[in-house]
Amino acid sequence: MKKIIGIALSLSLAALAVGCGANPDSGGSSANTGELTGKISFLEKWPDPQYKVIFDKIVADYIAAHPGVEIDHQAVGDQPIKDQLRVLTSADELPDIFFAWPGDFAKKFIRGGFAADLSEYLNGTEWGESLAESALGAYKYDGKYYGIPINMNAKVFAYSKSAFTKAGVQPPTSYEELLASCEPLKAAGYTPIAFGNQYGWPAIHYITQLNAEYVAADVRNADYNPAGGEFTDPGYEKALVTFKEMIDKCSKPGSNGISHETAQADLTNGKAGMQYLEVLEFVSLNNTETVPESWIGDWDFFAFPPIAGAQGTPGAITGAPDGFLVNGKSENIALAIDFLKFLTSKENAALIVKDIGWPSPVAGSAELAQATPEVKKAVEMMSAAPEMAIWLDTETHAEVAQAYLAGVESLLNQDLTPAQVMDSVRVAAAKVKAENS
Repeated sequence: MKKIIGIALSLSLAALAVGCGANPDSGGSSANTGELTGKISFLEKWPDPQYKVIFDKIVADYIAAHPGVEIDHQAVGDQPIKDQLRVLTSADELPDIFFAWPGDFAKKFIRGGFAADLSEYLNGTEWGESLAESALGAYKYDGKYYGIPINMNAKVFAYSKSAFTKAGVQPPTSYEELLASCEPLKAAGYTPIAFGNQYGWPAIHYITQLNAEYVAADVRNADYNPAGGEFTDPGYEKALVTFKEMIDKCSKPGSNGISHETAQADLTNGKAGMQYLEVLEFVSLNNTETVPESWIGDWDFFAFPPIAGAQGTPGAITGAPDGFLVNGKSENIALAIDFLKFLTSKENAALIVKDIGWPSPVAGSAELAQATPEVKKAVEMMSAAPEMAIWLDTETHAEVAQAYLAGVESLLNQDLTPAQVMDSVRVAAAKVKAENS
């Protein structure tokens, strides 16, 4: 990814932070019509044309319906938005609405007073009732709601039906069956699990899931809290042992040098049996311009199967929505809230489902959009999950996440053992805990 600091954008966003009142540029309402007027700034993370055109349309539609409103809409990618938000936070110039991953990434803004409490707009309201609690809950902190989800996402195993048929295996219902399927898939000429960890996050998604399998939720919640991390539960090391066992037995060697996209190409081109991927990637799996015709209709998916005897949350699924926070210091909150209601209306949610392929947290949007069977199945699965385990690299403090990232890469390179990885995580957690005491 290009690394863009975007100081010019910081200044332009700061210029939009105007106050409420009689000024027609404020986030108030017209004295004559009661119509909302003013300017707000909106920062999201999908600059690619396939996504941007949809957000541009929704912004344009809102402005057309509200002639007294101006919206400064900016989009930058995953890594650039982290840098952008860091600059804007330091300058106290955050946009009125800005993207934030759930977990500790969002909680930093909440703890710092940079995120507005949205509970009064959601509790007992039609808007709140329209949004799936499993998605809203990802942005809940101390019993209050701070974020509005725009999609739903989870990790699942997508698999080739023809590969499974040729190997004589069925979608596994337990981890033990998953592991047992690898030898027949190899014998049939497939890499059982396509896996590329060039950028670190694919492995961390596995660890997120396995931590949820092996460690009780209350223990994880305490450890993932910057002020309380101990990471002494033996389940954390078991998670790393299981991960290494699975990758060693079922994937190509040298995964740290393989990209996730290259691994996915092995799956869609008939060289691999399955891949652990995000539901948001379903749109790629169904893209007739980039995958072979033979792949279309030849795939399905299953959730990570449970591990016998594990002490975590049975049926937990790794994943989290993407969403937006409202600047807690914004003077345009009423306008920001109204725009977010419009963005997450049933009609606009259906547009996002139909044109982007994202599962939506908005009730009824999948039916309205005539979503694919895979997306409908995924929404049902996520809505029924007893726990959505938020990505480890956004749920934990950045230093703990980095210790995990580096440690797991070294584990895959045979440079560290699971016990040594956890030693490094505990060192990072102790440092963070001391800083937050």
